[in-house]
Amino acid sequence: MSERRALLRRIRVWVAVFVVCLVLSGLTAFPLVHELHWAEDLLKSSASPVPEHFPALMEWITRVRTGLDEADASYPFVLYGTDWLAFAHLVIAVAFYGPYRDPVRNIWVVEFGMIACAGIIPLALICGPIRDIPFWWTVIDMSFGVIGVIPLLVLRRMIKRLETLSRTPGPATDPVPAAAG
Repeated sequence: MSERRALLRRIRVWVAVFVVCLVLSGLTAFPLVHELHWAEDLLKSSASPVPEHFPALMEWITRVRTGLDEADASYPFVLYGTDWLAFAHLVIAVAFYGPYRDPVRNIWVVEFGMIACAGIIPLALICGPIRDIPFWWTVIDMSFGVIGVIPLLVLRRMIKRLETLSRTPGPATDPVPAAAG
């Protein structure tokens, strides 16, 4: 297998993993009310050290769960916003089919993803305080941008390498079949 073909395979694996993470992230936004109940029950269980060692986390989870329960009971349309959040994740995941199919031509999708990851930081720092989000939770939110950009940086570097290999004639490119003679 040529270096170019092996690199293309690695790129596709990285893209596929990133897409799976985006899809999972999106799908978890749909059942938010139920997830918060499960999380609270898990964190309150006798085996959990959270109530004793991280009381602020326990209070925050309970506050968020209470807020979601009240919104769901009285104003379920408010939760429609999280449905759109989920949908956005799924749409962005579909966009990564471009880099999967033709990474060099569609590197812009990877760069767009990097910009989106960077945008999480100011969004969290501005909107977190406005929405009364504890700073430590804002840091957790910002970590999604920091963690998300890592595979995208790796992907971009590999795509740039693939672009170089595609332009360079020689043993790094795929062999051309010999003409029948």
